[in-house]
Amino acid sequence: MAADTMVLTRKIQVFVDCDDKEKRSEYFKKLFEWQDLVFRAANMVITHQYVQENLKDLIYLQDDVKIKLADKAKNPEGVLNTSRMNTTYRVLSNYFKGRIPTDILSQINTALIKYFQADRLSYWKGEKSLRNYKKDMPIPFPGRRINLSKDENARDFKFTLFKIPFRTYLGKDRSDKRVLLQRALVGQIKVCSSAIKIVKGKIFLLLALELPKKIQELKDNIIAEASLSIEHPIAVTIGKESFQIGNKEEFTYRRMAIQAARHRLQKAAAFDKGGRGRKRKMKSLEHFNEKEKNYVDTKLHLYSRRLIELCVKAQAGTLLLVNQSNKEEIAKGDKFLLRNWSYYGLIEKIKYKAKMVGINVIIE
Repeated sequence: MAADTMVLTRKIQVFVDCDDKEKRSEYFKKLFEWQDLVFRAANMVITHQYVQENLKDLIYLQDDVKIKLADKAKNPEGVLNTSRMNTTYRVLSNYFKGRIPTDILSQINTALIKYFQADRLSYWKGEKSLRNYKKDMPIPFPGRRINLSKDENARDFKFTLFKIPFRTYLGKDRSDKRVLLQRALVGQIKVCSSAIKIVKGKIFLLLALELPKKIQELKDNIIAEASLSIEHPIAVTIGKESFQIGNKEEFTYRRMAIQAARHRLQKAAAFDKGGRGRKRKMKSLEHFNEKEKNYVDTKLHLYSRRLIELCVKAQAGTLLLVNQSNKEEIAKGDKFLLRNWSYYGLIEKIKYKAKMVGINVIIE
């Protein structure tokens, strides 16, 4: 990926585009089988990479076994009969070839090795535990496997993935998904390695697209100073002008109201009619399970977008988050702040949106 481009991921609901019930059932069976194999393959790759990395620490092996972890064809002291990256691919191929497309196995192997290399220092220091993948993890595939076409009703899109036909469902989508799909269809933007995710029987396409960065006229000497707090989610100063984005009543009180409503339902669930068991008793509570998360995510996107819009309008090329490290340390000791104020999530969204327009973010 070039320095003047970046990758965006959009979550798009899709359906299996087949009216034949038997074929649809076969397609779904295949997808669920792949999902199970992907989860097993991911944990297998990360385990083998970790064992290879720490082979020298296995003191119970003979000394002549603990030699260099390299390809024997390239290094006489090596114990591998192939490159290290290819070792785990060969393991996956040995176990799963014929049961799942090899393109998926290749994507799993490449991605997991990349993640392992990024975390290996943290593993060595004991700062992180080894990644553990769950059964609902996405099914990855290379972007070249998607060949988009327009649906007959001219509103949605079709594509075939490993001989399984899919159709998008955009509905009353007000975001940029339809525009991005149209641009990908005509070849204006590139489709990168993406994934299919199954959530409670629904299928979602996690579509990764490589887009050019939006070129803005920014000046490095203009610095925007932003402060994150619970009273005002974001207070920003640019030159002699000051702005406040959001307020405590709008964010924290509303979040606590959702928590209180969920807690009331949780206590009342003991007196609900059982019927067929737990599922019916918990039906009203399930409605609130994702409500708080979705509310917080929406608000953080709104606040971060408004901050970047102010910076672009003032042509600020640098965004300084003032005293943020100290605030995060204080929040760790305050249960209320730790539970109800999403410092990390807001900072990540600010960084992501700033990168799109070329603003440099500095955390003080």
